[in-house]
Parts: sequence; C-alpha cells; structure tokens
Amino acid sequence: MGRRRGPAAGGSGDERPGGGALLVVGDVVTDVVARHRGPLAPGTDTAAVIRTVPGGAGANVACWAARWGCADVRLLGRVGADAVAWHERELIDCGVRPRLVVDPEATTATVICLVDTAAAAERTFLTDSGASLRLDPGDWSDTLLNGVDRLHLSGYLLFSASGRALVRTALTSARARGVPVSLDPASAGFLAELGADRFLALVQGVDVLLPSRDEACLLTGLADGADAAVELSRHVPLVVAKQGADGALVARNGAVTARVPAVPATPRDTTGAGDAFTGAFLAALLAGAAPGDAAAEGCRAGARAVERVGGRPPSPGDESAADPSAPTGMTATRPATSGGR
Repeated sequence: MGRRRGPAAGGSGDERPGGGALLVVGDVVTDVVARHRGPLAPGTDTAAVIRTVPGGAGANVACWAARWGCADVRLLGRVGADAVAWHERELIDCGVRPRLVVDPEATTATVICLVDTAAAAERTFLTDSGASLRLDPGDWSDTLLNGVDRLHLSGYLLFSASGRALVRTALTSARARGVPVSLDPASAGFLAELGADRFLALVQGVDVLLPSRDEACLLTGLADGADAAVELSRHVPLVVAKQGADGALVARNGAVTARVPAVPATPRDTTGAGDAFTGAFLAALLAGAAPGDAAAEGCRAGARAVERVGGRPPSPGDESAADPSAPTGMTATRPATSGGR
C-alpha cells in the first residue's frame, strides 16, 4: 500500500516553544458542516450555511496541540487518494507533520455535521468512516516513536478490528520505550456499541484518559460526572473529564484533584471543542504544566473552538483578530468557552 509523508511543517510564528514531540494516531476526516436554525423540515428544504472543512478527532487534536505551543506534532492517519493532497496541505499549514497512509480502496472519511444554531450550536453527526478506521498494525513502525515524548490515540481506533490491533501494537511499543500514552474515548454512541467492559480492557496501559461527561457516565454507569471521573481513575492513573459548560474535572487514584471552570464564550459550532481541549491539554503537559493547569489551558482552547466553524484552529494568516484568552505569544480570535464536549 502506498504511503505519503508531508514535509516537516514550519512554525506559524505565534506558537510558544515548549516540551517535546507529540505523536497523534487517529482519524483524518472531511467535515461537511451544515449550520441551520431550528428543526429540520422533513420532505422539503431547510435553509443552511454549508462549508467543507478538514476535520477528524485525531487530526484536530494534533492541530490544536501545535497551535497551543507544541513545536513538534506528528500525525499518523489513513485517507483515500481522493483528498490526500488537501489534507496534507491543511495539516502542514497548522504546524503538524503528517504521515498519511493512502488507502488503495476506501475514500477519505466524511462526516456531515448538522449544527442547530437555535440549540446552543449543538450538533448531530452522520459518519462515513471510510479509510480512517482501516489503520492497522502494518501502518505502524516503532521508529514513529523516535524522539517522541507523548503518544496520543484517538478513541475512534477502537471501533474497528484493525484499529484495535493497532492500538495494542502502539501501546506495547510505547510502554517498551517509557512513552506515556493518552486516549480520548471519542464517541458515546460508538462506545455504547463497543461496551464499557471491553473498552476498559482495551485501554489497559493508557496513562491519561480524556472522556467527555457523557462518555465517562456511559463507561461507569454513574449519573454524576464527578463520580464517573473518580471511578474511571481507579482504572486509568489520570482522568481528565471534559464537562462542557461546567469546565473540567481532574481525577487521580480515586479522588478528584482539581475542578477547572469553563471559559465564557458564544458558541457558533461545538464541533471539535473536545479535540481542542485535548490538544491544548497535551501541549501544556509537554511544556511541564501540572494536570490542573493543563486542563485550564484545555478549557481556554475548547472555548475558542466553539466560536469557530469546524474543528480546527485558525491557520497562520487567518483574518481572525488576537484573542486575549490565548496562551502568551500566540494570536487567536475572540474571548473563549467550554470544557470541550
């Protein structure tokens, strides 16, 4: 099967240097975002503003980590030949070094994001996973970890047999090298199909789990987000639970160790808010921040994300004005809001 590797990305000029290298393994997706107001009208037209933008949980995390100060972010993903050049270019423009495997059969994953602007910009996804869930152990090489200080795995990998095999291979390789591993569960809907017990067995060896409140509650059967985070921290050493408008919780060894408030913002599109949180959180950890402080950076990034359409940060040269909530030395848009989805 063919592989294409993008050239090393240059910095955008506004990142904070910090930490070591981050390797993200996950999905690269073409997002079609349709913003409408109010309920869809069955059998006829519903007016909407529609944009096609690059996305994917793994790719979004990588882009936000680069934007939030990680100077060396790498991404392993699988795409179809139909969109590989565009996705490579978009990733490089965000400061990410892509290693994209070109699938010989499947097209690039596509997600239709229906965003109801009358309902706090909440969204519904229609997902064609395409090539993204066809990553497999053959796409992995231990050399991918050369110089890497943290490995992040998109939870979407767990929703296919080949992805689960890749997760096992990558975890084994990372543990052999002493590289800490984080994972974002990715989707409450897919988690329900996978099953909580199976998920927890698959993530043995992961150091940091970053679920949303819904995902944490689903995985534990508990209704309270804090209780769910505490329970998960008995299975994974560090749990950082994204609580949306309520910020984030940090739990370790069966206890909540930090409660981080959300950053106020006016949402336009909540797509990718959790990915923004995760990317900024990991960038801050790599720069030496404590988990609570890193979660605060995650809330700032998640807030900023909901005020943009699509799941990615602005690329260099974006017309957006400076954001006073952004980390020192970087530019961004308006004041920001959310602990991620």
